[in-house]
Amino acid sequence: MTPDEKRRTNRIDFILSAILIAGGLTLSGISLMQLASHGQIQFAQTTQPSEPSPSVPAGKSDGPAEPMPGGTRPTTPAPEPARPDADAQKSGAKPALPPAPAEKMGEPIKN
Repeated sequence: MTPDEKRRTNRIDFILSAILIAGGLTLSGISLMQLASHGQIQFAQTTQPSEPSPSVPAGKSDGPAEPMPGGTRPTTPAPEPARPDADAQKSGAKPALPPAPAEKMGEPIKN
């Protein structure tokens, strides 16, 4: 690049940066004027609850029942794992996941 070309590119860069700065200052000034023209700033405010929430469920006068040890447990069976057992795979069921690559398989965990 010749010195004249460098001077020209520097001048163009300077003019572009000055235009961008002037535009930013103009937008800031316009927004500040708009805020000032509205008068007072309004804040959002929550309302107080009309009724206090009941601490005792409806229909009971003395509150919730105390938990008792030895209560009944759910009778639904636990969810089954996502992989079918070996017999199901032998009969044609597809495994849920493809087998892991050899480099990602580790030693079995010993108790």
